[in-house]
Amino acid sequence: MNFQHTDDRRMLADSLGRFISEQYGFEIRDKIAKSARGYSQELWQQFAELGVIGALFGEQQGGFGGQGFDIAVVFEALGRGLVVEPFLGSAVLAGGAIAAAGNEAQQALLAGIINGSVIATFAHGEPDSRYELSQVACRAKRTSTGWVLDGAKAVVPHGEQAELLVVSARTSGAVGDEAGISLFIVPAGAPGVTRRGYPNIDGGRAAEVSLGGVAVGAEALLGDEGEALAVIEKVVGTGILALCAESLGAMDAAKEATLEYLRTRKQFGVPIGSFQALQHRMADMLLEVEQARSAVINAAAAMDGGRVVRERALSAAKFTIGRVGTLVAEECIQLHGGIGMTWELPLAHYAKRLVMIDHQLGDEDHHLERYIEFGLAA
Repeated sequence: MNFQHTDDRRMLADSLGRFISEQYGFEIRDKIAKSARGYSQELWQQFAELGVIGALFGEQQGGFGGQGFDIAVVFEALGRGLVVEPFLGSAVLAGGAIAAAGNEAQQALLAGIINGSVIATFAHGEPDSRYELSQVACRAKRTSTGWVLDGAKAVVPHGEQAELLVVSARTSGAVGDEAGISLFIVPAGAPGVTRRGYPNIDGGRAAEVSLGGVAVGAEALLGDEGEALAVIEKVVGTGILALCAESLGAMDAAKEATLEYLRTRKQFGVPIGSFQALQHRMADMLLEVEQARSAVINAAAAMDGGRVVRERALSAAKFTIGRVGTLVAEECIQLHGGIGMTWELPLAHYAKRLVMIDHQLGDEDHHLERYIEFGLAA
């Protein structure tokens, strides 16, 4: 396996990393994360102009990337800066679903997502679904003019700011059936759509979305009726890769901040980094982070493989990231001591993000079970 990025990816990583370090300092990020919108429209446009959103899409959709390693490069840089703009919900999940299943008219919507003028989001998770992708209770009934949707969606990323919702709904079968799930593109301002927004503990915002008799036209159906689960699984898999890469970037930033602290904080007249016990803890943490990096590389390489190979690699990466991310968060705070828990220090915010990534799109337990299942299938 070739572990070297292409020249284009290296240039993208360098330019994005430089932009974040210069324009997205912690004070700016903290202000954005606590804002009523939950992201900066101005910075979102600048990310789009840099081509960062376009790097998440293939050339046929108007982008210039879209491969597993393109997504990993972008999200690793975003993780280092704790970026809260809607890359995951708008570009990877909602945009990915439209790119995978949309017809020509629906794919035209991707231009607005790529240039940053349209915010979309993926409304799939429900209050009782936990992490099971087939656990869809929201219903869509066919009418003479289209469809009527009824149901509720939970923790929809940037759900109150989005202009388009990609909604999963059951058109046939019982809750939990793999068949009978469809996707619909729903305007956020459609009558019957209710959104209740709230801040996330680790920055940014999400929303609970209710759909009460929401009428949409026949053209709102995304892909084939009742056959959306395969699309959802692949799109969520891309989101898992993005989260794993983001966590890796956050781990690196937290590790570097801790190493710098150990070099400068003095006790008994010497830097505490000279204490052998602390050196051993840092060495152990470095090994764990490198193991997580290998898992992310393996997942990125498997994105174009068959379903079993792809999903097994993604679950292995998500399990590893969840375990190592929690370890890094705990170790970095302990090595900093009491100052590691203060709101003013970026480290506490990196720790929160690392812990919360474990709970997005499936936690350790969920992905360990999936890894075993796909291992048996292999």
